[in-house]
Amino acid sequence: MIPYLLVKWLHILSSVLLVGTGFGSAFYMFFANRSGNLAAQVVVTRLVVRADWWFTTPAGIVQPVSGLYLMYLTGWSLTWDTPWILASLILYAIAGLCWLPVVWLQIRMSQMAELALQEGTELPEKYFRYARRWELLGYPAFIAMLGIYFLMVNKPMLWG
Repeated sequence: MIPYLLVKWLHILSSVLLVGTGFGSAFYMFFANRSGNLAAQVVVTRLVVRADWWFTTPAGIVQPVSGLYLMYLTGWSLTWDTPWILASLILYAIAGLCWLPVVWLQIRMSQMAELALQEGTELPEKYFRYARRWELLGYPAFIAMLGIYFLMVNKPMLWG
């Protein structure tokens, strides 16, 4: 029972880090981008990139590994008779497919903001195009993660 509780704790902790870091990063970057304050944008984009590498990436790896191990420990199977697990994995894949370009966009935005500050220029229009794409990709990723929380807690019988 101890391995199960430890893995469950890691699974819950990593889900909190994954969603919490993502939501917190999105909150600060969203408002920094609307502030018009280049220095704030430099600091926030730099920290958002770091948060993704330090917290989101490791948590994003721990989540499926710990989830699959919990399935193994508890006897759940990845078949049509456990649709909430399949739906969770699909939503996780959707979130991941949104997140990967978001990471690239954040890195590029951070580089553009840093360069603009160093050169004493305004942010290029490309920065704001990237910011719009970053935001548009964030919505489905966040909604998918909320859906996963719902499925993990409720374990509904979706079909079959």
